[in-house]
Amino acid sequence: MPQGTTETRFTVWAPRAATVELWLTDTDRRLDMAPCGDGYFRVTAPCGTGARYRYRLDGSAELADPASRAQPDGVHGPSAVVDLRSRRWHDEGFVPPPLRDAVVYELHVGTFTERGTFATAAARLDDLVELGVTTIEVMPVAQFPGQRNWGYDGVFPFAVQHSYGGAAGLQEFVDACHTRGVSVLLDVVYNHLGPEGNVLGAFGPYFTDRYRTPWGEAVNLDGPGSDGVRSFFAANVTQWLTDFHLDGLRLDAVHELIDRSARPFLAELAALGAAIEEGGRRVVLIAESADNDPRVVTGREAGGLGMDAQWNDDFHHAVHVALTGEQNGYYGDYSGPEDVARAMGQGFVYQGQYSRFRRRRHGAPSVGLDPQRFVVFAQNHDQVGNRPDGGRLSSLVTPDQARLAAALLLLSPGVPLLFMGEEYGETAPFPYFVDHGDPALLQAVRRGRAAEHAHDPRADRAPDPGDPATFAAAKLDWSLRRSDDAHRELCALYRDLIALRSSEPALRRSSRAASVAHAEAGVVTLTRGHGGTTVVALFNLTPTAAIGHLDPGPCWTGLLPAAAGVAPAPGGEVPLEPWGFRLYRAAAPAPAGAP
Repeated sequence: MPQGTTETRFTVWAPRAATVELWLTDTDRRLDMAPCGDGYFRVTAPCGTGARYRYRLDGSAELADPASRAQPDGVHGPSAVVDLRSRRWHDEGFVPPPLRDAVVYELHVGTFTERGTFATAAARLDDLVELGVTTIEVMPVAQFPGQRNWGYDGVFPFAVQHSYGGAAGLQEFVDACHTRGVSVLLDVVYNHLGPEGNVLGAFGPYFTDRYRTPWGEAVNLDGPGSDGVRSFFAANVTQWLTDFHLDGLRLDAVHELIDRSARPFLAELAALGAAIEEGGRRVVLIAESADNDPRVVTGREAGGLGMDAQWNDDFHHAVHVALTGEQNGYYGDYSGPEDVARAMGQGFVYQGQYSRFRRRRHGAPSVGLDPQRFVVFAQNHDQVGNRPDGGRLSSLVTPDQARLAAALLLLSPGVPLLFMGEEYGETAPFPYFVDHGDPALLQAVRRGRAAEHAHDPRADRAPDPGDPATFAAAKLDWSLRRSDDAHRELCALYRDLIALRSSEPALRRSSRAASVAHAEAGVVTLTRGHGGTTVVALFNLTPTAAIGHLDPGPCWTGLLPAAAGVAPAPGGEVPLEPWGFRLYRAAAPAPAGAP
């Protein structure tokens, strides 16, 4: 932590070391650090912002700072001093929208623009504002090896990837978003660290072999020495929410945060977020969980973990199967329209019933959870990128189906998330890519990806994750937004649907009781209500014409061009084209239970 311009205080947790020495590599000066209890060492050194340094443990290992704020020479280089609190912000008075009103846009900095920096991403913000996006979710930016990575191989959790623009670049990006009225969430990874350049294990018991995860040893959250580990990651949360003015975090794969302590780590983070809110700032914590466990978003006072929302993979899987008919892997658990209706009306599809893919019962009831507790999506980085070829939904479906996917997402209850480029039908793939410097490690990644997709009929289409061309091919082509009628019309539809979410109270916020969905003969009927207004969306999830049904009593008004000229028949019948949808409003009381 810089103390003015000429001094910096260094603190490191190294409970396994008897002695720790600070090495200022620019001046080749070495200073002994004083133990200050609980495994921490500290010293104040005559250096300022930009100074390079390493720590020397017990007179031998010379390593970068596990809490480094900058790695300008990459993961194998020395750390650098950064003053995160010197920036003059321009976002005073900015208040992020409530999560229930959010439209989230997930982006990967490296492929969002041709140059792949925070600065060039900021240059496209006006396009997202015009679209109606309220919130941007940035994929992980913690320092990773090389120049290209999804971000889930980060090894310095506090440092911002130097090739993106570093800490100053992220702060500038957040400021630019806030001045446009857009909030920013950051995807953070606390369930593992990448293999190349990872120094944490040399400093302390950050990992444990008591549990295993898909990436190896688990992070030590409940074993000997875990207090220091938890403090390390809690400090990381505080850094993002305070020094970077971020409005919240998306916590990656929390089901792999294995913690049997009486006060779970996630609940501790929820308490930390609540404390920040008490200081006058609204922040949100969103979990990715594969467990379908309602306790993740149940309040701490009721014995839950206190997350504000969680990603709902079930919604994606049900929609994907309904549109594509795929049944590979976990898609085999989903049957189409009935599951789409269940995800819309109840949250989870799997609420305790048997899962053939898992070969066991899965999930627990979610019917008591309001829609704002679920982030829903038709695509995201995982569901696109974990396909062998990284193919987007637009490469799998017809234009009519792509339009239907937009309607299913943006008319549904829940907090909608768009994956970058989805709004105009981006065709660039988003496959897995890395830039490891160790040839043996890179080869292990190639073997691992090949084994993961061994039984997938598309496995032969998988590009080499280490080839720079794989990364280059994933960059968005922004010219597609206006290249032809199909792309322009899809983008216009997304814009219209988002505008409707904002203007129609029943689309913006509905309680779970006021969100009712059912499927019949391939048609999903969704009824949503709020404040005395009722809207009904009809979705034809079949390749043939179908009939939807409205209550014949009210006077219905079409809310989209596709429905404006189609009045229901006297009996309430509504014709639907193959893969078609319509939306109507009735001036009638909302469903029972509506607020």
